[in-house]
Amino acid sequence: MDYDNISVTENTRAAYPIDFIDNAVHPSIGKTPNNIFFLTCDAFGVLPPISKLSVGQAMYHFISGYTAKVAGTEAGITEPQTTFSACFGKPFLPLHPTQYADLLGKKLKENNIKVWLINTGWSGGTYGKGERIKLAFTRSMISAVLENKFENVDFVRDAVFGLQMPVECEGVPSEILNPKNTWDDQSAYDEKALHLAEQFVQNFKSFEPFADEEILNGGPIIQNKIK
Repeated sequence: MDYDNISVTENTRAAYPIDFIDNAVHPSIGKTPNNIFFLTCDAFGVLPPISKLSVGQAMYHFISGYTAKVAGTEAGITEPQTTFSACFGKPFLPLHPTQYADLLGKKLKENNIKVWLINTGWSGGTYGKGERIKLAFTRSMISAVLENKFENVDFVRDAVFGLQMPVECEGVPSEILNPKNTWDDQSAYDEKALHLAEQFVQNFKSFEPFADEEILNGGPIIQNKIK
């Protein structure tokens, strides 16, 4: 195998039997999680760096699979490009995305699992104007979830997407937690937020006939105005 050959792909992968790993655990099944993190990279700078999702929102965002392709992840990508990949892995799904979302919702309810949307993209403006959210901030927010530090923290609702944002987090400036507060021109923020919400709505139209009311209500709270 020629690892210097990138004529087919720059993303090289390999597979091997799990028995090749001396300390592999059999069966390879973990415990039921208390928290699930959805990871996205918002190039518009309008999604919170962390938000708590309802079950309906978790299913909606799972189906949507929103992120941005950034330089270094794929050949030919030099600046972020918005992309939606159902269930964060559309090419690998043998069944319809809503079937996986229904299963996710069922497991969340049965096990009282919390879902968090983590945005590692931009803050204070779009790509090229704002700044990338610091890795140290992301680590602090994830640690706060795992250590149950948000249990006694107030949350506020985002006016466009309906996402629940904590008002404080140890190790993170409070203004970072609400993306609108990081923009100098807040009307420009509103414009970009509505633009992204519109993309969510347009992308989800193909899923609407197969989604129940709980999932549909998990989308942007201004989607009726967009339609």
